[in-house]
Amino acid sequence: MPRGSSPKRERQYEHIKESAERRGESTKRAKEIASRTVNKERARSGESRTASRSSLQDTSSSERGGQRSHSGARGPTKEQLYNEAKQRGIKGRSQMDKSELKRALGH
Repeated sequence: MPRGSSPKRERQYEHIKESAERRGESTKRAKEIASRTVNKERARSGESRTASRSSLQDTSSSERGGQRSHSGARGPTKEQLYNEAKQRGIKGRSQMDKSELKRALGH
């Protein structure tokens, strides 16, 4: 987190990082997701000196709420399904395609 971050942004960062790790992301990737999300929120609320156009004009991360990978006709990504199968100990998961993973998980 950048110097001068508010306690609220620190909590938000930790919450997002822990959530990403629970979903099966690596620690490095979870930190990246959390940093990008918090920095975007800081830019949108005027807490940062600089802000990209996409940070200001794109749908906010809280509003989007994972729409790109969790909802719609396609549902969760293959990687997310694989990580869930790994957590549940489903055999043969590495040889399965996305539809087979969905069936094995009961999605």
